[in-house]
Amino acid sequence: MIIATRESSTVISVTGADARRYLHSQLSNDIAGLAVGSSCYSLLLEPVGRVVALFRVVCVADEAFALEFDTAVDATVVEAVVKRLSKFLIRTKAIIEASTVDVVRVRSTSDDPIPEDLRALPGARPAWWCDGRAVDVMGDSSSLDGLATLDRNEGAVVIEVERVRAGWPANGREIVAGETIPASLGVVPVAVSFTKGCYPGQELVERMDSRGSTAPRTLRIIEDSALGVGDDVVVAGVADGAVVGLVTSAAGGRALAFVDRAIEFGVRVTPRT
Repeated sequence: MIIATRESSTVISVTGADARRYLHSQLSNDIAGLAVGSSCYSLLLEPVGRVVALFRVVCVADEAFALEFDTAVDATVVEAVVKRLSKFLIRTKAIIEASTVDVVRVRSTSDDPIPEDLRALPGARPAWWCDGRAVDVMGDSSSLDGLATLDRNEGAVVIEVERVRAGWPANGREIVAGETIPASLGVVPVAVSFTKGCYPGQELVERMDSRGSTAPRTLRIIEDSALGVGDDVVVAGVADGAVVGLVTSAAGGRALAFVDRAIEFGVRVTPRT
């Protein structure tokens, strides 16, 4: 089944003669090689390697880029990104501005991809894991007038169910600015280039990857769960067991939780009682 919902979203634009060079020097992914009309995910990190935010970078034109969020974010996330990017904007020909645009979130509720004709629409961007099951259509969405869309409240609920099912981390939920470690999120393969050169926070990312190590806790999907946001989790069936995780999102009978790396994947966990 294909679902869609319309909403407003904040987009941060970076424009100017130095926009590409500057973003390439500040973000974790390869922006220098991003073709016009293409996009990729990237992390913005603090110098110590903690995550500020995760977003999609779109090359709108040779000197114009858009940083797009694929989940709803509050003003603090936007402010953190603008503040961090503006910090080293000295003698750089680039302007950073935030604006609000309309977006249609299109998602597949199964493992089947969204039809190619929808993914190829003008303004359509691959979303989440970029596996064809999630697309955001930015700006003018008149080409989607024939697609049934949910109202905003219902749509937000259904989209959240799909996000949790996909295991995609959200800014402000799984990603806490200044606290989250990139390796804990599972997005390094799609949001980090290991050949692009230096950027703030690179040392932590490279060190953990080269040593084959992970964060103390990693993001997991917990199926058939009665867990709620903020719940501690323990290994199922272990009386008075130690806390091994914390739930950050819950929807549709599933949860996302950061679980101790010592707990093997597939081990059943449960709320702490």
